[in-house]
Amino acid sequence: METKNIMIVGVGGQGTLLTSRILGGLAVLGGYDVKLSEVHGMAQRGGSVVTFVRYGEKVAEPIVEEGQADVLIAFERLEALRYAHFLKPDGALVVNDWRIDPMPVVIGAAEYPEDILEHLRKEYKVYAVNATEEAKKLGNARTFNLVVLGIAAQHMDFTKEQWYEVIEHTVPPKTIEINKQAFEAGYNLKSE
Repeated sequence: METKNIMIVGVGGQGTLLTSRILGGLAVLGGYDVKLSEVHGMAQRGGSVVTFVRYGEKVAEPIVEEGQADVLIAFERLEALRYAHFLKPDGALVVNDWRIDPMPVVIGAAEYPEDILEHLRKEYKVYAVNATEEAKKLGNARTFNLVVLGIAAQHMDFTKEQWYEVIEHTVPPKTIEINKQAFEAGYNLKSE
């Protein structure tokens, strides 16, 4: 099997690290060699957080190079735009259609770009959903990352049962059911 490259991008506090642990656990469960790498920007100040998950028969490097990601999971629109160039030409860009203003926008030094998803769709296969709203419908907006992961799972080669097993062993025990519901909601969504 050729090495698979997954990249997760978001803003500090959005659950990128938990998501990378779930993906890493899933690859281990599948019997693959796995390498994880986390790159923190100003995570505690709402800055970018990037994690890489690479799995295959034998994985040497933890870092995904530009143009090599099979799946890019973005928890926010601007982060999707910022890192889209890491995708392979036929890669899947899974985006939470949500806006979080970075500090330069908050202080008025920059404008938040308009029409990000439309711009991305010109060049990439974009699967966008307002996962935050979907998670709110379940009663816990914080589980939006599992909704996004459910959509990403549609573009990966693991069974739903494998996903559930890893979710059960990775998330805090009292949140297992709500996280499984959020994953299920994303898994069953037809993203556009």
